[in-house]
Amino acid sequence: MSEPVSAPSPDAPPPVFRARQALLKRLADVVSLPGSRVNAFERAVTGDLLVEMLRLAAPRERQRVAERLAPLAELPNSLARMLLRDEVAVAGLLIEQCASLTDADLAACARDTGTEHRLLMARRRGLSEIVTETLIAFGEERVVEAVLRNTTARLSQPGIEAVVSLSRQVPALCSPLLRRTELRPSGAYVMFWWCGAEDRRTILQRFAVSREVMQEVVEDVFAMAAAEGWQDPVSRKALQFIERRQRNRAAIEKSPYASLEQAIGVAATDGLSPELASEIAYLSGIKPLTGAKILGDTGGEPLAILCKATGLARLDLQNLWRSMRRPETLADGSVHPDWERVQVTYEMLAVDRAQTVLRYWNWSLSSALSPALLRAIREGDDDALDEYSAPERAAMMALAENFGR
Repeated sequence: MSEPVSAPSPDAPPPVFRARQALLKRLADVVSLPGSRVNAFERAVTGDLLVEMLRLAAPRERQRVAERLAPLAELPNSLARMLLRDEVAVAGLLIEQCASLTDADLAACARDTGTEHRLLMARRRGLSEIVTETLIAFGEERVVEAVLRNTTARLSQPGIEAVVSLSRQVPALCSPLLRRTELRPSGAYVMFWWCGAEDRRTILQRFAVSREVMQEVVEDVFAMAAAEGWQDPVSRKALQFIERRQRNRAAIEKSPYASLEQAIGVAATDGLSPELASEIAYLSGIKPLTGAKILGDTGGEPLAILCKATGLARLDLQNLWRSMRRPETLADGSVHPDWERVQVTYEMLAVDRAQTVLRYWNWSLSSALSPALLRAIREGDDDALDEYSAPERAAMMALAENFGR
């Protein structure tokens, strides 16, 4: 009587079938043949057979096939779909090397796999806007940062805005985002509120643009609007953004203070009350909501921007700083780092550029607000972002934390 065949040990290496290895290699060779040797239908059928074999093949066998197919300029779709969803060691070969993958292939792979696949994809050369939008949508810090650092990747404006919003929770994204050429001033100005000191400096150096060209081309329009009694709200709002004068003359006439400087001097002596803060905002030509955001900023740089934009002197900046009871020196008598940084910010900015930043803040944080937008901010309705203008979207992001989001 013959001895029974014992079951293989679970620790034993998998059996090596030379015929399988040869068949996988030959079929991969057929798929790799040029169009002059094999037509599209033959290539597709061969690819289907190869897929069926690879479903039962060992990881190392699938990896060999992926290595063979990665350089191809044309790859059967069924084969690409399967290998892209394989483990990272297999899929990565195609993600990193295969030039024949379409945007649809990559976007589907991003949706159907995990973070490691998406991280490899984020580093792939020449990513299109469709693929980067798909990767960004997952909100994974490592993946988004890799996309931002990929200088060959292209980002759409919706993609950039999504990263701007994400950077509020992930400040590490601010620095690589500021290096992207696709970032526009509207995004940079709203990022300013949650960026660190160095990134804020970068924003002011790169994005605090002049309005000189706009002022030159619309110089005669001011007279037209005045002749019409400033009745058109559309042109009035735009001209208010462009004009050179920052302070509100009408507010000064109604104010109990003779000037903005006097109001700030009183605040330095008596302290900054909510009423006095609103008065300073009105005199500065901004809305109280914008003023509150500026005065409540922990870094202090917005104060320097406010003072430079309104033509206030360094002494007025110091008085405003003191009105908020902010420290000017450390225990050893040296200048406090926050106060030093605010002074540097004041000195580095030209008046016109400071006005651009201040007016965009005022535009987005107050003038752009509507009941519908306020409701969207309170409810966290980010899905409705496309319905709003750039200033309205900026307001949603900048004011979200003020509404407990």
